[in-house]
Amino acid sequence: MNNSLLDFSKFETPTSKFNAVLGTRGGYINFSNSGKGIDKKHFTLGLDSFLMILKDIYANITLFSGHESYVEKEWRDLGSTYYSDGPSNAMSTVQTKPLFSTLSKIILWANLPSIQPLDPEQKIDLTPTSIQNAILKLSELAESYTPNSISEATKLEIRNWELILEENTIRDFALNVFMHFFGENWLELLNQTTSKPSNINSNTFLSRDFNIFVRLIAEFSTSQTKESLTSSNTQRYFETPILQIDNRYFYFTTQWNGTGEYGLSYNSLKSFFESTYPNYKFEKTYDNYRMYRLGEIQGKRFDYKSFHQITQKANLFFSEKLTARFVASLCTKPFVICTGLSGSGKTKLAQSFVQWICESKEQYKIVPVGADWTNREPLLGFPNGLDELKYVFPDSGALQLMINALKPENENKPHFLILDEMNLSHVERYFADFLSIMESKDEIKLYSGADRKCPEGHAIDKEVSWPKNLFIIGTVNIDETTYMFSPKVLDRANVIEFRVSETDMEAYLKSSGELNMNKFFVDEDKEKAGIGSNMAADFLEKAKRKATPEIKTEAILVEFFNKLEKAGAEFGYRSASEINRLVAILEALTETDKKWDEVDIDEKKDFIDIAIMQKLLPKLHGSRNKMTKVLPVIGGLCLEKDEKIKENYFEKFDSIALGKDDNVKYKLSFAKICRMYKSAVENGYASYAEA
Repeated sequence: MNNSLLDFSKFETPTSKFNAVLGTRGGYINFSNSGKGIDKKHFTLGLDSFLMILKDIYANITLFSGHESYVEKEWRDLGSTYYSDGPSNAMSTVQTKPLFSTLSKIILWANLPSIQPLDPEQKIDLTPTSIQNAILKLSELAESYTPNSISEATKLEIRNWELILEENTIRDFALNVFMHFFGENWLELLNQTTSKPSNINSNTFLSRDFNIFVRLIAEFSTSQTKESLTSSNTQRYFETPILQIDNRYFYFTTQWNGTGEYGLSYNSLKSFFESTYPNYKFEKTYDNYRMYRLGEIQGKRFDYKSFHQITQKANLFFSEKLTARFVASLCTKPFVICTGLSGSGKTKLAQSFVQWICESKEQYKIVPVGADWTNREPLLGFPNGLDELKYVFPDSGALQLMINALKPENENKPHFLILDEMNLSHVERYFADFLSIMESKDEIKLYSGADRKCPEGHAIDKEVSWPKNLFIIGTVNIDETTYMFSPKVLDRANVIEFRVSETDMEAYLKSSGELNMNKFFVDEDKEKAGIGSNMAADFLEKAKRKATPEIKTEAILVEFFNKLEKAGAEFGYRSASEINRLVAILEALTETDKKWDEVDIDEKKDFIDIAIMQKLLPKLHGSRNKMTKVLPVIGGLCLEKDEKIKENYFEKFDSIALGKDDNVKYKLSFAKICRMYKSAVENGYASYAEA
């Protein structure tokens, strides 16, 4: 087998433009582009990925035949259509020739000397026998690597996990992990600690706790030595201080262990930093500890306008602004509620997006909520009361979707649960576990007692955690058969209202085409990979990334808070934080194109307007007496000058064009406030949701 490894290098020459070599740790192949016009970039794919490509080519050999010469568009289309392996599919669209060249070299390696040599950067042998030989020989090579010899981070293949830290002991590893994240600003960490008096060898100091880590740092008023930091023959803190401020000396704990005492364990370290910094991964083997950082994800950069263009081709009528709001809301918080006029496209927008960005139907479920949903069983199933070893899966497939999203191989694939007509039943009754776990990051307890299996025989864990790649979209209609949302639910979601304007209706009526939801698939005849599935990794990266807006929102939010507080309708920390994140995500999405439907974006006004509309207004509801006091206050903040807001706007709402009024600063929000005021006066009650 070692000869097989060495033989691959025969096809590399000093003049080769597209280098490809077996990785030094085995189980994968490193290859590169030509570097023409840009810096040379290097890529990695696992042997299993190349095996899947070869098997896909063999299964579709009649379609690949005739493409033995490299033509970029042809091979890009073939790869994006027929490669079933996700990383390979993504690579085929952005690094088409390097992948083609490497495949050609693999086939040469597997068949020489029985076939004639060729230029692997221009030609590929696609005879069935050659492909079969390549599959057999590459399978043999892949089998030579036992799973235990390949680290979990290596198995992530194309995701470019870069090893940045490796230590032999947990204490050194923990110190260097904290140094990596806080070494340049230990004060940031210290400001988040709590302290209490303690002593060692009769020497008094302040013991500082940080998050789940107890006794993490010791603060002394004098410099310490290794001996003074040792008790019962055990060194309690590193002798070199991590920070000194005047006569205050701070020392990092050495008391890391495997039991989790004081939260000072590898599992605690892994749990905290992986959840706080999604771009990092931890790995433990029998002899060392490693930390990896996610590099640039291969695949296309996420572009919401690409999705919007396909909606037009499918004869769906959404504005670019609404599309941007929907995508930004998903990236801000994985829970979005779509409300508004029945038949305005709420479910279709959600359905079209998931079809466009997902690789397969396994990544999403569209679940109609029933009026009889009185507990969590329709979403999470239940333990079989007649068989203590069985667990009954829900018919909705929601729990199965969560379990699928948690699989390591699906980590970079977004999953979506669409709850259609979410308020046909009391949301708090069937959705309480989801609302809680979104914030706490705890686990949902499914059952207790003996281990159970599903009807298919697979073991079911007693608890299920919240997948970081799971998004929930709820659609809402308002009529006499539905229920209103509580502030608890609204506070945890971005709420998007769908309305149909006169312009929208005219465009719809003039359209002669029929709705075609298959437009969102790569192959319209096969409901398989979505056209935007090669952007999925970058979409997830945007959703996980910490984001701070360039726009200064502090003064605006404080002004809204002060006015609303006086009216008894103030907002909390969560809303303030998510408004900032929403604005930052909108900034990122529109970074390269500052127009919506050919109209220039006024970033400060438009983004703040969207944030008010989606995060502050949905919680406003009440009687005429209450709303006629609150709405003029918040409405005044939406105007440049708020003199006579009732006389000039509320009472004339039906006869004025707010879109052309320069005095209206936040047009989307102010129009909504006017409608709510009108409803309060005419009906004696008003809420964000309208029938």
